[in-house]
Amino acid sequence: MAEIRTGRYGAEIDGDFVVFLIGARLNKPRHLLASVRDLGGRRRGMQAMLAELMAHPEKGLLGYRMGFPVIVQYWRSFEQLEAFARDPGDLHRPTWVEWFKRDPRGRTGIWHETFLVRAGEYEAIYDSVPEAGLAAAGRAAPLAGRSSARIRLRGEQVAESGGAPAS
Repeated sequence: MAEIRTGRYGAEIDGDFVVFLIGARLNKPRHLLASVRDLGGRRRGMQAMLAELMAHPEKGLLGYRMGFPVIVQYWRSFEQLEAFARDPGDLHRPTWVEWFKRDPRGRTGIWHETFLVRAGEYEAIYDSVPEAGLAAAGRAAPLAGRSSARIRLRGEQVAESGGAPAS
């Protein structure tokens, strides 16, 4: 189990970045094995893609948070995300092409959303949890004194105070 970082902390990442959400939906649960094949299986599916990307940081994946049905990915740039998606030498492109050849007949759904985030225009807070998400993709950053989402988003410094922290 991951080590818990006690107390409140935030996340910092240098420059612009991309948040990419991707998910699958098993529309016909009785066809679970066919859905797993639809999604690329163990050798070409999302876990294999993420492992390959983490082994090659130059491709631009900064980190990810694995979940089901949603996987959150943090990328250095949209160009690197797009290059990975379109490169026939990477796992995604052939798996994507196979998806359309397979004709999943509605048993499995897929979706994604892409967000371009400008430097400093994000906010993250964690309290007594292992470093994950943006804190793992970038770096964990201590929060001093009273802090609020509005203050963290504006990058304002607040003097240390004895009051309870704001959300």
